Amino acid sequence: MPDLRELATALASDAEFSLVDESGQAFQLTAELRNVVVQAVSALCKGEAVTLEPLPTLLSTQEAANLLGISRPTLVKLLESGEIAFTKPGRHRRVQLRDLLDYQRQLHERRRAELAAMTAEAADDDAYRAINGFTETR
Repeated sequence: MPDLRELATALASDAEFSLVDESGQAFQLTAELRNVVVQAVSALCKGEAVTLEPLPTLLSTQEAANLLGISRPTLVKLLESGEIAFTKPGRHRRVQLRDLLDYQRQLHERRRAELAAMTAEAADDDAYRAINGFTETR
């Protein structure tokens, strides 16, 4: 049986993968399921624990806030400002999981771009050397 690192290397390739049951019947992995396996194997290789938990596609504001790691009132502000789409079928707001994940991805991209811009600006200004007191010797 291959170890986790060998499995991680194999999963990184473009080869197709199947799950095989005891009777020998093979089941082709979908792209979505393969992604789950890749993430699980990657975490296990790092010595991290892995938990799979089903999430409904329509979340309450508390579930959505928990997923983003923010408070429910902060999430409600994001909903009311239009940053995250939501529905209100009755008295309670509901958030589609895909809308929440889209927001999370956009936020990550925006933060990455801002950090890159700040890094470039600091490099242009030679701020790193100025802050740390380095002087050029050559």
